[in-house]
Amino acid sequence: MVSLEQEIRTYFQQRRIPFADHTGQADRFQRLDFGFGDAGAKRLFHFDAKEKRQHYKLSNWPASDIPEPHLFILDDLAARKILLFAPNSGIVVRDNVRPAYYLFTIADLFLMPKQRVNRPIRHHQRALKGKWLIDLRNGLAVGSLAGIFASIEAYLDHRQDIFRKELACFGSYVGEDIGEGGSERQPQHWHTDVSETR
Repeated sequence: MVSLEQEIRTYFQQRRIPFADHTGQADRFQRLDFGFGDAGAKRLFHFDAKEKRQHYKLSNWPASDIPEPHLFILDDLAARKILLFAPNSGIVVRDNVRPAYYLFTIADLFLMPKQRVNRPIRHHQRALKGKWLIDLRNGLAVGSLAGIFASIEAYLDHRQDIFRKELACFGSYVGEDIGEGGSERQPQHWHTDVSETR
C-alpha cells in the first residue's frame, strides 16, 4: 500500500495543484507535512498526514474508554504544532485497518473531548512522550482523499462563521453531552458588562 504522504503528493501532482511538502525537509519538525492554497486570499491551509496502520492493543492504553475501531493516538507535540499554524490547519488521518479518511481541523482538535497520557520512552535515557487518545468519529469521515480536500475547502468557506459568529458550542462530538447552564442572558446584562469593563 502506498503511504498517505505519497498518495497526497500524487493527488496534488495529478491535478497540478501547487503545494509545499515538508516531509523530507530539514525543517520538517518545525512545519506541518503539507501546505497548499492561496496565502493572499487567506486560504493557505497547512496539515499533517497520519496513518493508523494496525489495531491498537487496548491493554497498553488503559486510560482509553474509546472502542478500538475508533481509537487513534496522536502525539501531543504534533497537536501543538497544528495549533501553531491555526486557524488554517488540521490533520488528515487515513485508517488503513478499516479503510477511511478523516479530517480534523484545528477547531475540532481544540474543542473535541480527548484523553491525554504520557507514554514512557527510552532512547538514551527514560523520558515521557505526550499522547492524545482521540475518537475518529469526532473527525469528518470521508471515503476518499478528494473528499478530504473538498472538506478543507468547505472549512475555509465557513471559517469566519466558526471563529467569529456562531455563539452556541461548536460541533457535536462523541463522548460529550452539552447541557445548559447559567441564568438566561438579557439585554441589560450586556449593557452592564460594557459599562463595568470599559
